[in-house]
Amino acid sequence: GEIMKKLLVVVDMQNDFVTGSLGSVEAQEILPTVKALVEKNRRAGTDIVFTRDTHGKDYLSTQEGKNLPVEHCVKGTDGWQIVDGLHQGERVFDKPTFGSVALAEYVKEKAYDEILLVGVCTDICVISNAFLIKAYVPEALVQIQASACAGVTKESHERALASAKTCQIQII
Repeated sequence: GEIMKKLLVVVDMQNDFVTGSLGSVEAQEILPTVKALVEKNRRAGTDIVFTRDTHGKDYLSTQEGKNLPVEHCVKGTDGWQIVDGLHQGERVFDKPTFGSVALAEYVKEKAYDEILLVGVCTDICVISNAFLIKAYVPEALVQIQASACAGVTKESHERALASAKTCQIQII
């Protein structure tokens, strides 16, 4: 049969979301699973990209900052960096907001058939990017691996997965 063109998208696995200002036990717990997935896909020669939440010093005066007044992922800081041991020179999409339009355009341009998303936060940036990709490439298989995602809370993680599933994003 036809060879499927696959992409693994690792969403916002940055220090601030794991151990930093917006860190959580759940995010720390998924780290080994995310690392194993990245390594498995790298060995298989699957394309991998990362997203990186990226804010400026003016974060608190932005719309997002007013709604979530916790400074995080300020460009150049340690909190902004991708967690050690995950990234090995793959493409990174820096994004000022939840979903990356540049990522969705890239997926469409490269004509990926299967896109698997993992990372944090399930209920914010993971589903935002899954929905955007689904809008840009409606015929592609868009998947979220639940065990490699963490939400703001366990409940919001579950709610996000349910919403994604309703919109024909496959939860694995």
